[in-house]
Amino acid sequence: MTDVPSDPTRSDATPPNNEGDESQSNGSGGWLHRLRTGTGSADRLGANPDDPSALPAPPQPGALPPAPRVHETDGAATHVYGDPEVVAHHIEQVILETRKRDLLEGVEQNRERLLDQPFVRGPHWDLVWEQIVNPVTGRPRQPIIVIVAPRSCGSTTFALRLLAEHTADETTLVQLDADWDTPRQGRLPLEKAHAYQLDLKHPENDQVSTDFLNALSKHASHLRDCHSYLALTVAQGLWKDHRLSDRDGIQVVHLQQAPDAQRVVEAHLTAYGYDQLVTSLRSFSKTTTSLRGLTAVAAVRAAHTVVMAWKEHSRTSFQQSLAQAEGEGDTENTLEDRINAALTDWRGELDSRFGEVNSRHAHDNPSLTVEDRCLLLALAVQQSAPMPIVARSAAALLAAIGDAPGAADTAPGFSPPLSALAGRGMRRRIQDVGGRVDLQDTVVFDRPAYGRAVLEYVWDNYDVMRKPLLTWLVATAQSTDPEDHAVAALAELTVRHGTVSYLTELGELVSSSQPEVLGAVLEKAVRNEHVGRLAWAALYGWAEQRSYAPAVIALCQRILEDSSAATFLAKRAMVRLRRVAHKNADAAGQVLAAYDDLAQHPTVAARLVAEVQGWQQGKVSARGGALAFLALMTVRRDDAPWLVCAPPPDIDVQRALNNLLSSSDTAAQVISRLTDWIRSCAGDPSAYTQLRDQLLPALRGHNMFEAGMKLMNELRGISTVEGVSVADDFYNHLVDSRLRTVFPLEESLT
Repeated sequence: MTDVPSDPTRSDATPPNNEGDESQSNGSGGWLHRLRTGTGSADRLGANPDDPSALPAPPQPGALPPAPRVHETDGAATHVYGDPEVVAHHIEQVILETRKRDLLEGVEQNRERLLDQPFVRGPHWDLVWEQIVNPVTGRPRQPIIVIVAPRSCGSTTFALRLLAEHTADETTLVQLDADWDTPRQGRLPLEKAHAYQLDLKHPENDQVSTDFLNALSKHASHLRDCHSYLALTVAQGLWKDHRLSDRDGIQVVHLQQAPDAQRVVEAHLTAYGYDQLVTSLRSFSKTTTSLRGLTAVAAVRAAHTVVMAWKEHSRTSFQQSLAQAEGEGDTENTLEDRINAALTDWRGELDSRFGEVNSRHAHDNPSLTVEDRCLLLALAVQQSAPMPIVARSAAALLAAIGDAPGAADTAPGFSPPLSALAGRGMRRRIQDVGGRVDLQDTVVFDRPAYGRAVLEYVWDNYDVMRKPLLTWLVATAQSTDPEDHAVAALAELTVRHGTVSYLTELGELVSSSQPEVLGAVLEKAVRNEHVGRLAWAALYGWAEQRSYAPAVIALCQRILEDSSAATFLAKRAMVRLRRVAHKNADAAGQVLAAYDDLAQHPTVAARLVAEVQGWQQGKVSARGGALAFLALMTVRRDDAPWLVCAPPPDIDVQRALNNLLSSSDTAAQVISRLTDWIRSCAGDPSAYTQLRDQLLPALRGHNMFEAGMKLMNELRGISTVEGVSVADDFYNHLVDSRLRTVFPLEESLT
């Protein structure tokens, strides 16, 4: 993926230095250049009159020019120089290589792993499956399959499984990332024996048009020739036009419903070793009833919820048994009670809790006062915590929504503290909203599923509460740890409501105040298969804006530091870091700081090497590649600079140094790091000589005088083991003897 538009007619790469012309030395190899007549007046850009390769080779005496080979078709002569098949193949390869610069990227899928994952079809899915697959060949009937389905129906799983089962074993399965503003056939990859899967679900960027389908129809013939396939899963809301239908090479099918939710839950429990839970689940009639009608995504989430409830039950059973033995504690909840509580939506109880306006609490009226509603939300986030923390959190939320009691609202003659003291005590309020307080004054709200339902209920039913709720949660976060209660609650809301508008609002509220918190919240979002793409798209746009840059950098750094992160996540993180560097000159220092930390991880160092290689080939932005090279300058192998002792073969170190030294934006940074290189090698004569000889060609390049003198200024005070000043040594090698009277070292360094 590249931030620079592909243009085959030009290259943004800095041309390599030709030490045989502009950097040619006179006698001592210094900065005195030989002037050539005719330089700069060539007829073509970059022409060198003294370069023999710039002129066509003269014909040998008596030699005859080779006759062109002629390929005749239907009497018409087509002149082809050389083997026409070879020429055609070469042109085809050039076109493919050019197209690859702007193609959608994807992640290769492991066929065996896909086939091992839990999978449930059901009668409706069986019918659609049969429509797609040719029973004779066992392959899809058409090279392009369009699967239209409601959101959360499981269409992506359906498509990947179908491709895994009904394509040849040697076919490579690739899940593409639709990183575009609008669907375009020209950005779809085309390789032999590949099966691509692509989700079109973004409400703005994935609108399907008739023009796109017409172009896909032409693309289908190329796929067929390559024995390749493309499965598009399209959200039902994006398939509105009646003209969107089958075309030549394209088959459109509709998934109307998800498979049976209970079967999906049982399949996932069995696949992950919870067979006993399956048996228990079937005996809980209320539980099986609550599973009916769930979408595929909700069913998978329910399976994880059941496991969470079981672990919770196992953890608390022993503690409750001890408490009951001592005459304390409540009656122990059964596993069935916990699973039912975890799977219920609690809407009935919450409807009564958030009923009519109630200014005073009454035991016969379950509707809570506004203060108690804030308290319930605080408990929903904090779960079990010391009472002062819960009290402060509830008061902070009350202040956030603008209803904090002041002196005007207190009883006559009472100060605000006394007015608060005259009301119900905190312990009683906690009991009224469903919590309890132990002997150590710690609030126990052992109802995580209920807490999650409270947050979702308030979000769904009180639109005006959404912004202050987000603001309060961000202010409540104590750290950027995913286990932090506020961060976890924000992440849950983001995964559940991660629409474009939600991400925009969240970014506007958080980016400037706590960018690290925003990065921690979005880390869970980008890893989620349902909102991940929207989150990555938001980050791509945010990378252009200065206020969002810290959050984007924080998230990408967290992803890249995670050695277990999937390859496609790391790749997307690198793209967005590159975009921050490319679009935000002010944030370049922050990107470099992140790169410096990341370069110490071998896996990420390899990605930075690829970034530098892309920069030197003109495929990515210069600033991103330059920052990556600067970061790699800090990497050490065997206690020596890596780029000195064993530079990667894909990097031209001298050329990179020349580019960085000649730019005012990077000269100071590269000089500082070069000084560290030289200082670390000064004590080893062999290493120092090797390093000096590697640096001299770069320092003799065009426009290097000022940078070289600044470097020697930095080198003052560093000496070799023989006692020779390193600054003097570089000066004697770089400055022509005839120029030393004009540019004496001592005067130049003052």
